[in-house]
Amino acid sequence: MLEGAPAQYVMPAARPTVEEARAWCHNLATSHYENFHVVTWFLPKEFKTDFEALYSYCRASDDLGDEVATPEIGMRLLEEWGVLLRECYEAPERTKHPIFVALTETIRERKIPMQPFLDLLAAFKADQTKTRHASIAELEEYSVYSANPVGRMILHTCGYHDESLNLLSDKICTALQLANFWQDVGEDWDRGRVYLPQDWMARFGVTEEQIAARLITPQFREMMRGLVAETRAMFNEGAALERGVEKQLAVTLRLFRRGGESILNAIEAQGYDTLTRRPVVTKAAKVKLLGRAFVEKMVA
Repeated sequence: MLEGAPAQYVMPAARPTVEEARAWCHNLATSHYENFHVVTWFLPKEFKTDFEALYSYCRASDDLGDEVATPEIGMRLLEEWGVLLRECYEAPERTKHPIFVALTETIRERKIPMQPFLDLLAAFKADQTKTRHASIAELEEYSVYSANPVGRMILHTCGYHDESLNLLSDKICTALQLANFWQDVGEDWDRGRVYLPQDWMARFGVTEEQIAARLITPQFREMMRGLVAETRAMFNEGAALERGVEKQLAVTLRLFRRGGESILNAIEAQGYDTLTRRPVVTKAAKVKLLGRAFVEKMVA
């Protein structure tokens, strides 16, 4: 099983201990994501190993779909990963992959349902074949699987199982997904994907040939202006989530939301040109975000 996977995800010969599995996840999380230490510092400390296991599952799922030789191999690996996930719930004593050994403990202790993990796999499978999306509604449906499960995992881990909070989290996660799509138009094209909604492209006369040529027109800028405005409204709707959780967690959720809004600000700051250069959140803006969150954490 997992033949053809990136070397670090190959199934070990023997089952690691829970401590070894958690150390493995810690190493993966802190070596793959440079901001992980920052993010986990703001999250409640008692959940640190849980978040490392969750991150490792998400990271591996993404890599099994994207960092392999062909889409066919990616699809097979994701199917096998799903088998290991089900084993994690149905026969946890049999699993021996370090991610699932660690995840089994998190699932049991934090009472996380299987569905968010399955939904995430469904999104990565869809990425193997679907490269265009008809509308924002279709992109929102994609986010149900690609982004929203992560927010739900975080809430479940922290003891929040109320569906009303999940729905507010979905707003934030979907908005974060869309903000990343608008930020990465040029890079996604290079990967063979277009996440701009096809109906918006048709309405504003934006073509794939224009994207390929990195040709910025007034119509493209107006399209991006409208997409940014819709996404900003989604962040505003989801902000009520921060009032429904304890103060320490609210600080982290607010940081996520403001980070997404900062991406929209960066797009706006360069005149909605996401073709000739990728909009980035400046170092000064990041420092301001973190400083504000730090103060809020200290008084929470």
